[in-house]
Parts: sequence; structure tokens; C-alpha cells
Amino acid sequence: MEQLKEEDKIKKAFKERDWAEIKSADSWAVFKVISEFVEGFEKLAKIGPCVSLFGSARTQSDNHYYQVAEAIAGKLVRHGYGVITGGGPGIMEAGNKGAHTEKGKSVGLNILLPFEQFNNIYIDPDKLITFDYFFVRKVMFTKYAQGFIVLPGGFGTLDELFEALTLIQTKKIGRFPIVLVGKGYWGGLIDWIKEVVLSAHHNINKEDLDLFALVDTADEAVAVIDNFYSKYLLSPNY
Repeated sequence: MEQLKEEDKIKKAFKERDWAEIKSADSWAVFKVISEFVEGFEKLAKIGPCVSLFGSARTQSDNHYYQVAEAIAGKLVRHGYGVITGGGPGIMEAGNKGAHTEKGKSVGLNILLPFEQFNNIYIDPDKLITFDYFFVRKVMFTKYAQGFIVLPGGFGTLDELFEALTLIQTKKIGRFPIVLVGKGYWGGLIDWIKEVVLSAHHNINKEDLDLFALVDTADEAVAVIDNFYSKYLLSPNY
């Protein structure tokens, strides 16, 4: 059944459509995209200082990184920040749980998927938004966050990490701190970036390596955020 669905999607991409069909389908898609942007902007515009926390939906509650994510979120709230996650299970649930337990702002940007994603119970009811489009959701992650903490995850987590890195590298957003949690998990990727992307092929600048920090503990992760803003004599105002 799944294979037939995949085949249908591929065949549909090659099917010729007449102008009326294109206009109808694409026009309605534009309205849906606009509605998702409007809802996101309205719900998040006054949210205050927040940190986006990324990580796998598949991480179980007895996993070390689940517990680290929960501790990070709790500490962020105690230091005056709200927490934004992808709204689902795993690391996202841990982040929302940590924020909720400490009575801080707990935001969930959920995504409709055919598997694995459902919103967790620790999101503030007025701060849960469910998206159809990944690209709209990623705008909300970056537009309303003053920092990014990235725990172990898969393709989606990597996508979110490199989105934030690219926007900062190209100066499309401010130079907000990015923290990778888990030296054992991220070390190989960072070695590849240094040895292949930078040294062998010169596809980034050496200074780009300063766009992120690598840590192991919740205390270290939150310290990176705090230290970054202390340089500007800034602190959360709620």
C-alpha cells in the first residue's frame, strides 16, 4: 500500500496539468501558507525571549538525552527564557515538560505527518500551533528565538540545525548562539565539517566554526546562552 502511494506521488510529478488545474491547486495552497504564517505571527509576536530546542521525536523518556533536554528547559525557564520545541514526542516533549514543570512559557510548533508526530501534553494551550508546511514552521523556529539548543536527532534535527547556521552565516538573522549537546553524538559531524568542508574544500570560512558551541551537560548548554547575552548586558525581561 505504501509503495503504491509513493508510486502515485512520483507519477503525479510527471503528469501534465492544464492551466485551470494548476491555478486552482496552487492558488489554494498559497492561501493555506498565508493562513499558517498569520496564525504563527499572531500567537508568537509577544512571546518574549525564547530558546528553540531541537532533537529527535524518537527519544524515549528513559534516555540520557531526554533527561538532559528536560533539565536544560527547566534551567532556561529559571533563567527567564521561554522554550520553543517542535511540539512532538521525544526530545521535544522533554523540552516542553521541563518548561511546563517550572511554570515557564512552553511553545509547541507541531507538524502534521503520516507517522510519529503528535503534540505532547506539556505545551501551553494558547501556544500550540500545528503546521502543514515545514518551511513555515522553520520560519517560526528562527524568527521568535534568541538562541538554539540542538540535542541528538535525525534528518529533521539536522535540517533545523543547518537552517539556523545558514541564516546566521548569511546574516539573515542575528548572531544568536547555537549549542550542540552531546560531544559523542556531534563530534564526528564537526570533524567532517572541519576536515572536509573547511580544510579540504574551503566551502566555509574558519570563522564559521565559531557559530556554534559543543557541550555535554545542561549547565554548560544554558551557560553558553547566558554568557552570550551577558556580553551585551541583556537579560530576559519576564
